[in-house]
Amino acid sequence: MTLTLAIVIAVVVIALAFDYTNGFHDAANAIATSVSTRALTPRIALTLAALMNFIGALLGQEVAKTVADVITIEDKSGTLLVGVHHGLVIVMAGLLGAIIWNMITWYFGLPSSSSHALIGGLVGAAIAGGVSVKWDTIVQKVLIPMVISPLFGFCAAFAVMTAILWIFRRSNPHRVNRGFRGMQTISAAALALGHGLQDAQKTMGVILLTLVIAYPGDYSIDHLPIWVVLAAAGAISAGTYAGGWRIMRTLGRKIIHLDPPRGFAAESVGAGVLYTTAFVFHAPISTTHTITSAVMGAGATKRLSAVRWGMARTILMAWVSTFPAAAGAAWGCYEILRLILL
Repeated sequence: MTLTLAIVIAVVVIALAFDYTNGFHDAANAIATSVSTRALTPRIALTLAALMNFIGALLGQEVAKTVADVITIEDKSGTLLVGVHHGLVIVMAGLLGAIIWNMITWYFGLPSSSSHALIGGLVGAAIAGGVSVKWDTIVQKVLIPMVISPLFGFCAAFAVMTAILWIFRRSNPHRVNRGFRGMQTISAAALALGHGLQDAQKTMGVILLTLVIAYPGDYSIDHLPIWVVLAAAGAISAGTYAGGWRIMRTLGRKIIHLDPPRGFAAESVGAGVLYTTAFVFHAPISTTHTITSAVMGAGATKRLSAVRWGMARTILMAWVSTFPAAAGAAWGCYEILRLILL
C-alpha cells in the first residue's frame, strides 16, 4: 500500500467519523422539540430522525460541492497547486479540528454548529499549510447565511406561532395540543430530512476534496461518486441513532419549555430554512443555529421573559467561537501531522 493510499483511507475514515459525531451531536436538532412535548418517545424519534437523515443525504449534492470548494487546490486548467501529501494533511487536520470542537461542545451540552466547525477547521488548516482560502465563498456561502439564517428562523417562527395562536384562539386548548402533537411527527421528520440534506453533504464534500487531491485524473469537484454519498448517509444516520442526549436537554428544556404548537412551528420553520438554503442558495448553513433560533422565536410568543436568555447567551458564545476555535484546533493538528507525515 502506497503512502498516498494509506493517507486517503485515513482521511476518509476520519471524515466518516466526523459525520458520525455530527449525527449524535446534532441528533437533538431534529427531535428535541418533539421529545420535550412528548409527541414522540426518544427512541422512536431517534429512529425516525436516522431514517430521514439517510434519505435527506441522497437528495442533493450542491452543498457538498460548495464545501469542497472553500480552499484553492487547482488552477483554472485543473492543475493541482498543492502537493498530494501536503493537501491530504491539510484536509485531515481540518477534520480533526472540527471533531475536537464537536466533542468539547457535546461534552458541555452546547448546540454549536458542526457545519461551521468543519469549515472553520478546513480554513485553519489551509492557512497553517499556506494554501489559499476562497474568502468570497466563505463570506457569501458561510458567514452571511450564518448571520441571516438564525435571525430569519427566529422571526419566521415567531410569526408562524403568532398565526397559530390567532387561528386557534377560540379552540379547546387540550384538543389543539393533541392535534399538534400528532403533526409534530411530520414536522420532526421534515426537519430530520433537512438535517441529512445539509449536514451529510458537508462530509461528502470533504471526501470529494480528498479524492481530487489524491487522484486528480480520476475525480473532479463536479462529480460526486455514489459510494461517497452512501457512506456519508450511513455514517450520519448511525450517529443520529446513537443520540445526543446532553444537547437534547438543552434544546428541549433549558431554552424554553415548549408545548406542541410551538414545537411544530419551530420544526416547520427550521425545515423550510434548511431546504431553501440547500436547494436554492447551495449554502452549508447550520442546522443547530436554525432550529435553536426557531425554538427561541416560537417560545418568545408566550412572552419574551419565557425564553431563558442566560442560556441563549451561552449558546450564542458557542456559535461565535466555533469558527475560530475549530480553526485553531485544526492549525494545531496540522503542525503535529506535518511533523509525522511530511
